[in-house]
Formats: sequence, C-alpha cells, structure tokens
Amino acid sequence: MGQMLREVASYRGELDVDIGHIVRAFPAAWVTFGGITNSKYTSTSRQQVIVTGKFVVMVGDYNARSDAAGRMGGINLNEVGTYQQIHGVRRLLTGQDLGLPIDPFMPGIVRTLYNTQVNAQALSIFACEFETRWHEAVLKNGDWPELTPNPENADHLFNRYHGQVQPQDADLLHVGLHYDPPGVGRVDAPADFVSTRKPSP
Repeated sequence: MGQMLREVASYRGELDVDIGHIVRAFPAAWVTFGGITNSKYTSTSRQQVIVTGKFVVMVGDYNARSDAAGRMGGINLNEVGTYQQIHGVRRLLTGQDLGLPIDPFMPGIVRTLYNTQVNAQALSIFACEFETRWHEAVLKNGDWPELTPNPENADHLFNRYHGQVQPQDADLLHVGLHYDPPGVGRVDAPADFVSTRKPSP
C-alpha cells in the first residue's frame, strides 16, 4: 500500500474506544479474523472437513475538507480517501493465499463502519471482507489424538500440553500359523512360528 497508509496492524479494539483518539493514526488499516462461517464433510468417510473462514480488513481515513474528500480523496497526494484504500486492499489480496495451505482469498462485501464528523473532520471507515477455505482432518469416532513428536502433525498440540492421546498399538512381534497337516504338527503346537521384528525398547 506504500504511502497510502500510515499504519497497518492487527485489530485490537481501536474502534471500540473514543473514535476521536484514533484519528491521529489515519490513514490506517487493521486486519482481523472474522470467524469460521461454515464446515462441511468432504467424503462419506467423514474423516475430513472443508472449512470456510472470513477475514476482514478495516480501512480508515479522515479529511478536513468534506465527507466526500474523506471517501474519494482530495487534491493533495496525502489525501488518499477510503475508496482508494478499498481498491488497494482488494487488488492486493484477491486471489492470494499468502503462502498458506488455504484457497486463494475471494473478495466479499464492503461495509460502512463509520461515516461521520469528528472534531470538524470527516471520518470514513469501511470493512472489506475476504473469504477462504481450508481442509481439516477429523478424528475417528471414539479415538483420541495421535501420540506424535512431529510439530507439523495436527495432534501435536495435545502432546505438547499433555492432553489425552491414543495409546500406541502393540508391536506385532510374531505370527503363529495354526494348522494340522498329517505328520507335521498339532493345533496346540503350530508348525510355523514367524518372528516379524524385535520388540521396541
């Protein structure tokens, strides 16, 4: 966004306090997660869901000239206006995945948050919504998270914080074949006893 913005930051409730106190940060943009709006199973096995999430970029500017200048900008380069900010945000984010395992951002609605006068200055703030989707693995019904040291594993969180995890399956150490061919062996004394590997330490 270059010099169109003085500040770009995560939203920390700036608009929930006295709006006049944040004017000094304008022109600015704040980014926040808007929540998960939908989840659907992707197969009949129900082992994976596709999740729809929303992100919001709020842009704000003010202008001492007029309401229109606060939205459309003024004659000077530093009078950006929120309409140009909206264009810049949507241009930069639409179709991008930011290197994350998600679908590229799809632009959504743009909502007016504030369009008012503060200390004789025209204040304009809009919220630009973006939607994306990603896949999440689902535990089998009745299972606990996997025991794993891998930080990339979805269940590593439960290992790190000592949550309940699925007990490890017992090692397969040998296979006994019970059959009773004439003159070879008995059912209680198998003719074949195959070791698979040494037990884990």
